[in-house]
Amino acid sequence: MTAVAALRPAGPGVPALLAGTATAGLVVLLADPGTPVLLVAAAAVALPVVELARRLRAQLSAAADLEQQRRDLVTRGQSTADELEVATRMMKARAQTMTSVIDAVTEQSIIGTDRDGLIRVWNPGAERMLGLPRAEVVRVRSITDFHDPEDLDQAAPFASLVQGAQDNGSDVRDWTYLTTDGRQLTVSVAITPRTDDDGEQAGWNFVGTDMTEARAAERLKDQFVSLISHELRTPLSSILGYLELVMDDEEQPLTDEQRQYLTTVERNAQRLLRLVGDLLFTAQVDAGRFTLQPEDVDLAGIVRAAEDTARVTAAARGVAVSVEVPAEGLVVRGDALRLGQACDNLVSNAVKFTPAGGSVTLRLSAAERDGAPVALLSVSDTGVGIPTGEQGKLFTSFFRASTARRNAVPGVGLGLTITKAITTAHGGTLDVASAEGRGTTFTLALPRLES
Repeated sequence: MTAVAALRPAGPGVPALLAGTATAGLVVLLADPGTPVLLVAAAAVALPVVELARRLRAQLSAAADLEQQRRDLVTRGQSTADELEVATRMMKARAQTMTSVIDAVTEQSIIGTDRDGLIRVWNPGAERMLGLPRAEVVRVRSITDFHDPEDLDQAAPFASLVQGAQDNGSDVRDWTYLTTDGRQLTVSVAITPRTDDDGEQAGWNFVGTDMTEARAAERLKDQFVSLISHELRTPLSSILGYLELVMDDEEQPLTDEQRQYLTTVERNAQRLLRLVGDLLFTAQVDAGRFTLQPEDVDLAGIVRAAEDTARVTAAARGVAVSVEVPAEGLVVRGDALRLGQACDNLVSNAVKFTPAGGSVTLRLSAAERDGAPVALLSVSDTGVGIPTGEQGKLFTSFFRASTARRNAVPGVGLGLTITKAITTAHGGTLDVASAEGRGTTFTLALPRLES
């Protein structure tokens, strides 16, 4: 039995039934190899051996599969590790690039905060503007520490600071910054949300430009314009009043030469008075004190009046003026005086910029824009035109195109600024189409009242 026990299959991988069958067959063969049951015993031994061999092959195959899976996993793990390393290097490089860009900006302050306003980014521009090094600010101070408390809601200062950007996606306006030495700076600050790699908001960006000197210069300019305008208006009104008395005095009639001289004086005094009015109007627009007296206005009458006003000047310059208006007119809701002023400015400019032999055309038509009825008033000329690169500046106060300076066209650069302000106040738009040497068309579009 010792030899039998030594040959008996054992282990958790061999079923007890197969082991028992093989053992019984082996016992028979050893006890009586010549008996008739030899074949049965041999079969009893062979069948379990074949089954065991099959199971062993299956286990070896499964082990090979597992080994291959292990190798695949190792390869994938190595590939993932390599990709992670590359991604990490790229993120570090991107962060370093962004830091370099931010640190290179020295004229603007770039301040980044978390969602609660704690400062996380503080560039050299912020150090220069506000007077504190990065180490004393980052993760220590809040952005609201550098804002004038009067600009913020004291119940929720940071929320009031970012409210505009939260509602509109971004916000640009002037804020008062407080420097470390107690100075107050007027800073134009662009506020935008900052997101993480998952697109979730992680904080806020504040990019500030010091506008203290620029705003002071603007205030001085406005004060100067207002002062000069008022100081000029009184003596001009007096001059015009006395001119009228002298020229209309029937008891002491003027000679033709005297009347010619005084007519020139009156014309120039009227020109100065119009300029003073333009300066005052511009100051009112800049100060937000521009008001309208709305009523139903027929633009056809406005266009005809503008043509009538410009007719004498146009004839003297050899410029033909024509009018195309619908017989039934076009009615808008607006201030008749201001709309007349806007139309006069466009026609006057067209006549001034058109050489002798040219033409100016005033057109009025009804149209639809975005499904809403509008009145289109266009003034076209065949004049010197405006360079393409200068057209974006046309509505800036005191701007004069190079063609105006080169052709010595008189003016101070306020007419289009005023016309644009009047148009905007009426809910309309003012567009320009021009080519140098081929003329210009200004188109004023206003909301139209349907009949």
